[in-house]
Order: sequence, then structure tokens, then C-alpha cells
Amino acid sequence: MSEPTADPAVPPIVPIDPRLLEILVCPLTKGPLEYDRAAGELISRKAGLAYPVRDGIPIMLADEARKLEE
Repeated sequence: MSEPTADPAVPPIVPIDPRLLEILVCPLTKGPLEYDRAAGELISRKAGLAYPVRDGIPIMLADEARKLEE
């Protein structure tokens, strides 16, 4: 039997260095970020945005962020 392959649409969970999380802030509001490990995103509640984390690297660009639902 062959092993099941990972779904390419679901990015693997890659940990982020906790020290990096301590210094990162939202580039728009300069407010704190929360790490959503399951979604692979950094959440800025103040800006209403979720910044993606790809291969353990936070993509801190507003154009790449997903708007949070209210």
C-alpha cells in the first residue's frame, strides 16, 4: 500500500520562533499579533487582518493579508 499524500492545498504547519513573535507587530496599526497555528496566520484584531505564514516566514504585507470576518 502507498502512504497517503499530503493535500497540496493545505500548507504544512511550520512553527515560528517565539522570539520573533514577541517583536512582530501589525505593519498597519503597530498593534500586537496573535499566532493561529492551525490556520498558519498572524492575526491583527485591531486591523481586522490575518497575515499568512509561509514556510515559517510571516508575510507582513497588507496586500497579502486576508480580511477577518466580523
